[in-house]
Amino acid sequence: MNTTILDKINNEQLKEKVPVFNVGDTVKIHVKIREGEKERIQIFNGIVMARSGHGSRESFTVRRISYGEGVERVFPLHSPNIVKVEVERRGHARRAKLYYLRGRSGKTAKVKEKRI
Repeated sequence: MNTTILDKINNEQLKEKVPVFNVGDTVKIHVKIREGEKERIQIFNGIVMARSGHGSRESFTVRRISYGEGVERVFPLHSPNIVKVEVERRGHARRAKLYYLRGRSGKTAKVKEKRI
């Protein structure tokens, strides 16, 4: 009985239109930022390093290099603060988690582009 109630609550939290992207793709995430009374949209773009979880708890990790320093952010996929996710480039990854990118910089930190 409890599982059906939990499932019902989780299903209400899910977004209807979830973009299709995988690990290795370069994405642009439009995030709602609240500063006091005001709201604005900030864009965070980078390579998807990992996806984890399922259902309303699914999240993904995005990494980019900002001013020579690596920055990683974890975004909940079904968060109301994520306005839009755009896929800029499809990447070809041969593993589920790209944590090896943390130790690399420059050209070696790139992921091969997916052939169609």
